[in-house]
Amino acid sequence: MCAERPNQVWLADITYVPTKEGWLYLAVVLDLFTRKIVGWAMRDHMRAELTIAALTMAIQRQKPPPGLIHHSDRGSQYAAADYRKVLGAAGMIQSMSRKGNCWDNAPMESCFGTLKTELVHQACYPTQDAARHDLFAYIEGYYNRQRLHSALGYITPEQAERQAA
Repeated sequence: MCAERPNQVWLADITYVPTKEGWLYLAVVLDLFTRKIVGWAMRDHMRAELTIAALTMAIQRQKPPPGLIHHSDRGSQYAAADYRKVLGAAGMIQSMSRKGNCWDNAPMESCFGTLKTELVHQACYPTQDAARHDLFAYIEGYYNRQRLHSALGYITPEQAERQAA
């Protein structure tokens, strides 16, 4: 899967962040062209409401044109009727990974690998709120605005988005 411009293909997935209070679940929507995290949400559960919150943030921030391809794994959160309703209302085309094929969503997995290597594995969160604070600062303050990406020719996601405008 490839993209030739921003807001053409979005990838979505969920990851887990350990805390002493239990797992914190992070849902992310990533623009394939810019590698920018365009939407995200955190909850203490991984029901469809989590992924809908991340998708809603992405739609409100980016205002994508109809026809955007939204790619995810086959998780129940992405197959849920309420999630599919939000996709349909935004004019998005749903795409799901082939069964047992994680390579379809490799850039999303790379994003999570980076987040865990650079942030999560370096911390021991006493509370979910502490993890939320760090994740927010990492995504909004560092990953999108300061972190250089080799896939982008060593510029930031926000620089890639500006250059494509």
